[in-house]
Amino acid sequence: MNTAFELGGVSVAAGNRTVVDLPIARLYTHTDLSMPVEVINGRRAGPRLFVCAAIHGDELNGVEIIRRLLRHSSLKRMHGTLVAIPVVNVHGLLHRSRYLPDRRDLNRSFPGSEKGSLASRMAGLFMREIVARCTHGIDLHTGAEHRNNFPQVRANLDDAETLELARAFGAPVMINADLRDGSLRAAADRIGIPMLLYEAGEALRFDEIAIRAGLRGVLNVMRALGMLQPRSGKQKVEPVIASGSSWVRAPESGILNTNIPLGSRVLKGAVLGTVTAPLSDLKSRVEAPFDSIVIGRTNLPLVHEGEALFHLARFKRVSQAQEQVAALQESMEPLPVDGGQPAP
Repeated sequence: MNTAFELGGVSVAAGNRTVVDLPIARLYTHTDLSMPVEVINGRRAGPRLFVCAAIHGDELNGVEIIRRLLRHSSLKRMHGTLVAIPVVNVHGLLHRSRYLPDRRDLNRSFPGSEKGSLASRMAGLFMREIVARCTHGIDLHTGAEHRNNFPQVRANLDDAETLELARAFGAPVMINADLRDGSLRAAADRIGIPMLLYEAGEALRFDEIAIRAGLRGVLNVMRALGMLQPRSGKQKVEPVIASGSSWVRAPESGILNTNIPLGSRVLKGAVLGTVTAPLSDLKSRVEAPFDSIVIGRTNLPLVHEGEALFHLARFKRVSQAQEQVAALQESMEPLPVDGGQPAP
């Protein structure tokens, strides 16, 4: 049998689920503010997984992924403990901003401190109350404002356990991403917590494919950890590890014209777009430097010289990666009109 899970001074008994409000810094109106956390503590023992979103307050897909996850019927028979934090950066969400009110990036402030900046204090609270009490983690992100990301998992793929979980997630693209100093993933790694970072979609927008792929991925990881019963049949999407990735930048300032969608296969030398001036017929071509899949791109047509336009992932076999991109798109069944729960 499972044991009680302690969080924020609240004890959640085995077989129960509870919402815990972790107090964070008040607004300057002296209005109380808290970080809402839902704990589902299974009757039987197992891993303790945290799933969080909106570390950047304008990244909303993860909020919806967690909302749908918490409604999923399979959680009634779950082993272990699920700790769901749909909105980490509450201040940022209120202001529709990536950052905290002091313009600090919360995901560059870990592991935090009780006496530091607002960002540092929130990071420290999250590490003490969430990460240190769990065995695994998944952090849900989107691209920044005006940038769109194709569904992808970034993780330390040199670690065997993390690689296994990344494969189980089932995003078509996996990137062996370096640990960035100050990030949640780096702080969790230091204390031995395997973590995945899921990237998909654009800030301040819902992307239905990104949301459904993310929900299915989280459930797949829970099955791989033994928290949920495994599903029969072969996994629909077999991820491919990128051998590298890089951004293609604007050769000059102007207006970007492109019709390259995310997930496209492009060959070396292919024209990704053109940059033109409003009162000139002169065009600068933006070309792919190598055979690749487009995993990120800007959505804003106004660009400055040197600005990142297209994020390209390199693969040993680009055709194989393209097959997995197509498999993801084909496997996303339409939702009911009322937006009901899909079958991940």
